[in-house]
Amino acid sequence: MLETKYKFGEVHTLATQIESDSEKVAFNNIFVNNNGGVALLAFKAGQKLDTHMSPAEVMVNVLEGEIEFTMIDRTHAMKAGDFLLMGQGVPHSVVAKADSKIMLVKIKA
Repeated sequence: MLETKYKFGEVHTLATQIESDSEKVAFNNIFVNNNGGVALLAFKAGQKLDTHMSPAEVMVNVLEGEIEFTMIDRTHAMKAGDFLLMGQGVPHSVVAKADSKIMLVKIKA
């Protein structure tokens, strides 16, 4: 079952679909179904997501800003235009070094 607030065939500017929140990391699901989905995250500089496990195979794509993405105890400095792939069940964390926006593409195996 597909969950989305967007209509198929409409054009949107991706980075404008989410705004950062000074209180917490902001999330916006573009769409979700039984096989995964696409989500946007927005961080203010200094905000972080503590270590947690990935629920699916994930492509992490930095749209704006700069983050430190730690996966299995290895830290990756990522900036706008960078992406990485991560397997399901992998422990990871994120720290925003600047105001940042990230797109996650999640695919369940």
